[in-house]
Amino acid sequence: MTLNFIDKLGDWNPQLFRELKGRLKVFNVLIALTISVVTQLGIFLYQLADFPGKKYPMFGTYCNLSKGYQQQLNFLNQSIYQVQQQINLYSGNKNYDLTRIQEFKAKLSSLTDQQSSLANTLHQWPCPPEQVNTQLWWQDHWKYIFITLSVMFVFTLLVSGTYLLVNNLAQEEHRGTLNFLRLTPQSEASILTGKMLGVPVVIYLMVLAALPLNLWAGISANISVISIFSFYIVLLASCIFFYSNAVLFSLINREYSGLKPWVASGLILVFLLINIQTLSVSADFHNIGTWLRLLSPLEMLNYIVPRNNNSSLEQVQFFYIPLGKTNFGLVGLHLLNYGVGIYWARQAMKRRFHNPNSPIINKVQSYLVVASYQVIFWGFTLQYYKNYCPYSRNYIANACYYDLNYQIGQSWGVIALFNIVLLLILIGIISPHRQTIQDWARYRHQKISNFQSFWRNSWLQAWILEEKSPALIAIFINLAIATTPLIVWIVLAPVLNTHHNNSIYWVNNLGRLKAILAVALFISLMMIYATLAQLMLLMKTPKRAFWAVGTISAAIFLPPMFLGLLGISPKLNAVAWLFSTFPWAGLEYAATFTIFKALIFELGVIILLNIQLTKQVKLAGESATKALLAGR
Repeated sequence: MTLNFIDKLGDWNPQLFRELKGRLKVFNVLIALTISVVTQLGIFLYQLADFPGKKYPMFGTYCNLSKGYQQQLNFLNQSIYQVQQQINLYSGNKNYDLTRIQEFKAKLSSLTDQQSSLANTLHQWPCPPEQVNTQLWWQDHWKYIFITLSVMFVFTLLVSGTYLLVNNLAQEEHRGTLNFLRLTPQSEASILTGKMLGVPVVIYLMVLAALPLNLWAGISANISVISIFSFYIVLLASCIFFYSNAVLFSLINREYSGLKPWVASGLILVFLLINIQTLSVSADFHNIGTWLRLLSPLEMLNYIVPRNNNSSLEQVQFFYIPLGKTNFGLVGLHLLNYGVGIYWARQAMKRRFHNPNSPIINKVQSYLVVASYQVIFWGFTLQYYKNYCPYSRNYIANACYYDLNYQIGQSWGVIALFNIVLLLILIGIISPHRQTIQDWARYRHQKISNFQSFWRNSWLQAWILEEKSPALIAIFINLAIATTPLIVWIVLAPVLNTHHNNSIYWVNNLGRLKAILAVALFISLMMIYATLAQLMLLMKTPKRAFWAVGTISAAIFLPPMFLGLLGISPKLNAVAWLFSTFPWAGLEYAATFTIFKALIFELGVIILLNIQLTKQVKLAGESATKALLAGR
């Protein structure tokens, strides 16, 4: 029966069969099971060491008498404080009364003796065994075991699994066996799925061996089975997400194969550690940062086993839909968040696996990537809660209410930051290198028939759709997709200000025209960066990618650094900042006409750069014979 299963497995996914055959050795399985069992036993014994015995203190959490003694002690402390106040009252010159002072001092002495006796009983006497609440102790004990094992599952699967996957693909690439796999009749989905299921199989065994204890601990801690399996589903989805992106990361660059596993697993480790710190610091999920936080399965664990009686994740919404109210809704939100990343990672893997030199996504896919992440960004931004609390002239807070303008105004900076990072990454992905543009410019079919449509043969279609053409128009389309929601909000902000408050004071002070010009400046700057990157990628040097990254980094960071070092503030010299890479700092202090001139200047720079780019593309597309005849 086992042989038949293995044969069927080999027929379904030969790559998975290959990975399992190489890793499921008796020694490996025994080591994995031993580590898992020893870890479970260690966690159990560590918790059992705190079992309340004969010397369990009276003030302990699980002593039934502790609460009563604490209440008596608190009452005595209050009484002592009141008696001391009376003594102070009758000790003054105005109300001096020696008889009352002696009476209260005697009472104070009696109360102090009672306090001392009670404190001595509470802190020095053990709790009677029959008064120890062992049932509550076992419930908390199982909860701690469940949390500990669950956290270990997350770190083991995501960090260790990522390291093994990236390391395996790096070794396959180094040995040349990955090229052999590319030549097999298997689909790239079958090969990479086999890798993700087979390479970390020893880790899977360790986790599966600990799963029964984890499930039993959760049930014994009065955690519902639905909640436990909700966490398992989210953990599984997170594995697919991080493993897919880990495989994509290993396929992007064939250099530094020895360093890539450490970088990939290290980044995930840092992300999880930051998330743990965020769990204890921030409980606000009504912002775009929830997108990043929900990429960690630890958030779901904190939801089903909250530190307090309730979890703030219950309040999370997506486009005003209160998905955090139920386990099913929150699991669905996690799956949506993971699903977008998994889908695009899988699409990129398919393209990159069979053609290591091709971009991981094409131009049409880049439009969909930007659009899908705008849905994610704005979905987490638009959440209904009482976020605006106006103050009166006496600085007394009035009743709070929901204000859409205030909500977007608080989030637009983070949305812009995420979009800048996304667009800069896309510039690097879809901008073709010299050889690709040379082939496209040399062999592209021109319009040869009147029966063919203008669109099919136009340069516009080529620059928008063909992945081998320069990426400038594609970048402009992506910029338009990313900035359209923000422009719509700037225009509609006065209409949305139904409470007539000052939540859009910055728009009113700045002016909507200036705000729209600021978006135009952002688009023009990004187009300058995209053109510079494309020009650098047309260089003949093999290190053109490093030149492109260095040039863009210098163009972004050097101008504001110099202005800052020279002490040129936006308030005193707004013009200098308008012509830098951070013109938004000077918008408030510059006239509208000055901002318009800065925009015209940047458009002129774009035109000059594109003229140079067009010359370079034409030059690259000339045939070798024509180049020789021209004497170049």
